[in-house]
Amino acid sequence: MAEEPERLSPDDARILALESSVLTGHTMKLLVLEPGPPLDLDELRLAVAARLSDEPRARQRVETGGAGRAASSGAGMAARATGGDGPRWVAASGFDIAHHVRRRAGAECATEADLRRELSALMSEHLDRDRPLWTLDLLGPLADGTEVIAARLHHAMVDGIAGLRFLEGILLDPHDAPPVDVPPSDAPPHQAAVGASGQAAERSPADEWRRMPAALLRELGHPVARSPFDRPLTSAREVAFVSVPLQGLKDIGASRPDHATVNDVLLAAVAGGLRSWLDAARDGHGSRSDVRAQIPVSLHHRDESAASLGNRDSFINVDLFLGEADPLRRLDRISAHTRTEKQLDDAALLYDLFHALGRLGAAGELAQRAAGSAHEFSVAVSNVPGPRHPVAVRRRRVDRLFSSAEPGAHHVLRIAAISNAGEVGIGFCTDPTALPGIGGLADAVDASYRELQRASGTGDSLRA
Repeated sequence: MAEEPERLSPDDARILALESSVLTGHTMKLLVLEPGPPLDLDELRLAVAARLSDEPRARQRVETGGAGRAASSGAGMAARATGGDGPRWVAASGFDIAHHVRRRAGAECATEADLRRELSALMSEHLDRDRPLWTLDLLGPLADGTEVIAARLHHAMVDGIAGLRFLEGILLDPHDAPPVDVPPSDAPPHQAAVGASGQAAERSPADEWRRMPAALLRELGHPVARSPFDRPLTSAREVAFVSVPLQGLKDIGASRPDHATVNDVLLAAVAGGLRSWLDAARDGHGSRSDVRAQIPVSLHHRDESAASLGNRDSFINVDLFLGEADPLRRLDRISAHTRTEKQLDDAALLYDLFHALGRLGAAGELAQRAAGSAHEFSVAVSNVPGPRHPVAVRRRRVDRLFSSAEPGAHHVLRIAAISNAGEVGIGFCTDPTALPGIGGLADAVDASYRELQRASGTGDSLRA
């Protein structure tokens, strides 16, 4: 008896429905391998194929009941995505590993500029809906022997944590280090609040809903006039990357009177980079002081199994204080902002609110549209924890790891960070027809990080 197809969750279906002629719906993980002999493509295919049985999505495609990509945007598709005729995961007939693991033809990459060009092209290309929604493209070798694997995974299939676990399962060499872990949460939503005694206390649903208005005011009650990144979006993409030491971010955070987290320091570095980059551009598109970041927050917890990790994300909105000239003062203000939102569990409250509204049909769509407006936030900045220890592919160490997430309507810039052992890779993706020169922003964020090091006295040369 044939197995009943599994319907996409409401979250996954909503993400799928966002795909359009200018939105591909996928994220890209970039694994930069240490220099060495070129990878044998046939051996890589065999190795990946042998491990797909433990990853059910690897051999499944999405069946949408006849509603193809041309109709995949707007309220009509969104309603179908969450209704009885919504999309389902079905077995992909005629699965061909050669389509999913391949060396990109005609894409010789001798330099990093060549590599960025090819990666930009990959970000702009849709995954084939008639096949499972993932590919591994092998690029290079570059002149120094470096090779790169660009892994594209549809966001309807995996979120950030699940995407890394998927690659752990099919691509990375087996190793003794623990698999990619779910980041700790301050308190499981709706289960515990820490009182004055330091003991966890249960919160009732009524308590949560009473706290909702204040959360809405904090997160969505500060509309801005115009975002500098609210520009028409096309299908063109341009990417850039920079990496910073994880320990450096930790040291800067530890130097502050009220300890700042790694993510706070990352946001402060991004803020400083945006400040100088927008000042240099001065093209009249909005004010730098209007820049607010939306930070995706994973609501998964460590006690969940890897198989249960679909999309379960919420967000908080954080002012980046670009008008603040002092880099440490800017960091302290960002840190105080995020600390309040995490302590009050805003992300979990908003998750419940939008899911409740989602059951009301049009009202839920309107709420999602309002929360995603350029008046509420300017740029999404994500940070996903990657492998804590060095990892490899076919015995080639992964020297650097980056993530690239696509921009969206009214948000033509997207920033995504991911850690790998002792480094944090930061990826920038934009539509170059709307916002050119993204490489300059990557350089500006790197300079901003170094400015934070100097100001905090935490750089290696300053400590020596």
